[in-house]
Amino acid sequence: MIKILPIAKVREGDHYTIGNEPIASINLMERAARRMASWINRNIRTARKINIVCGPGNNGGDGMALARTLTDKDYETAVFLYNPEDKLSQDNKTNLERLQRMQEITLNIIKTEKDLPDFSTDDVVVDALFGSGLTRGIKGVAAKLVHHINSSECLVISVDTPSGLYSDKPSHSKNNAIIKADYTLTFQFPKLGFMFAENAPYMGQWEVLDIKIHNDYVNAVETRDFYLQQDDVRNSIKSRQKFSHKGHFGHALLISGSYGKMGAAVLASQACLRTGAGLLTSHIPTLGYNILQTAVPEAMTSLDASDTVFTGIKDIQHYQAIGTGPGIGTSSQTQQALKLLIQNSSIPILFDADAINILAENKTWISFVPKNSIFTPHPKEFERLAGKASSNFETLEKQREFSIKYGVYVVLKGAHTAISCPDGNVFFNSTGNPGMATAGAGDVLTGIILGLLSQNYDSRNACIIGVYLHGLAGDIAADDQGWESLIARDIIRYIGKAYNQLK
Repeated sequence: MIKILPIAKVREGDHYTIGNEPIASINLMERAARRMASWINRNIRTARKINIVCGPGNNGGDGMALARTLTDKDYETAVFLYNPEDKLSQDNKTNLERLQRMQEITLNIIKTEKDLPDFSTDDVVVDALFGSGLTRGIKGVAAKLVHHINSSECLVISVDTPSGLYSDKPSHSKNNAIIKADYTLTFQFPKLGFMFAENAPYMGQWEVLDIKIHNDYVNAVETRDFYLQQDDVRNSIKSRQKFSHKGHFGHALLISGSYGKMGAAVLASQACLRTGAGLLTSHIPTLGYNILQTAVPEAMTSLDASDTVFTGIKDIQHYQAIGTGPGIGTSSQTQQALKLLIQNSSIPILFDADAINILAENKTWISFVPKNSIFTPHPKEFERLAGKASSNFETLEKQREFSIKYGVYVVLKGAHTAISCPDGNVFFNSTGNPGMATAGAGDVLTGIILGLLSQNYDSRNACIIGVYLHGLAGDIAADDQGWESLIARDIIRYIGKAYNQLK
């Protein structure tokens, strides 16, 4: 998995590489420029003019090194250097001297508003103004330059981080000027800010470029945040043996459904079985019997005493995994039944949807939840559990603290679903797409994770594999169906293909 580092540790990695590879800092900059140029060469046709807007620091140096490299690849390039104080970093100064020896590149200096460049709408603008080095908001002429780029209608590519966007803290302010990139080419490590919806308007699509930061540093540096990759999941999946039988893959209990919400029980049940549970018993209100037996004939049913809601279940001792929440509602009877379930369970419980909403109304019960249980909230459900936050950064810390305090896993659903663990580590998912923003997708995720728990995956691996598999099945489905047409059942239908792709 890829480590997500704060900017201070990213800088440490640069310095460590410079001292221990060894490589001169100016040559590390050349390496980064070659990686960016290779990406541009694959994605941008040479007929388009590349305008590279550079600042006075090392981000600007990256931009000037990129200009030279692109010129060698037959791109028409122009460089616009914002340098109001005639003060450049040493590597920037070296790159400027090298640039000035190339007559093919037009160099323009920006000091005042009158110097703002003219761009054609078919041009590409590369933002190498400030990158991740900023500690305060962009003001004055630089802010006007940012707004000028944003209004240009050009394709915008940011170097490392969109200028004006903080990586490790919130960036939002009415007065903040922030580049709105179509693409962000970041170096070696994703930035924490890339994981959050509040920054989506500025990052566009982002890609990590490997600039060969020294392996000793990459392996040794400590972090609490990680970005999941396919190999992380592939290496954790258990193989099935020739003489295995259904008893080897566990018996799961799913408590779900109520009047008008039996679809949630159907989706979660189907997903649980499709993920590989040996046996599944779905505990449902009596009204749902015909529905579930018809829609999921592979599942056994346990019928509640109530026709319409969950009011209790007597024997839970012979199940290897328990999940509850999809479609159960929040009636007073259901709340008391959930309280008894928590008290009687000797194994972790998977809480989703209404089960989370009930716990949010009865927060004192959370302390009695079995250790290593799993919560799978969407953002509003988590807000009910942990309180409001002013930014996604604050939400992340609340999530981390919740997991540590109660000894549980929290799967906070989103574009980069975040899995927080009792040890404080957080894993961000890399699969999934906007088509999965559809009714029932969360019920499918509950079923997938429950199916993994029944197969004796521990809670951590059940969350990591489940979230990645869910997103991958959604990606494969979207390739076939398109984002707009994707429905929750499509995700279930492609779980098998997702497994095959991982294998």
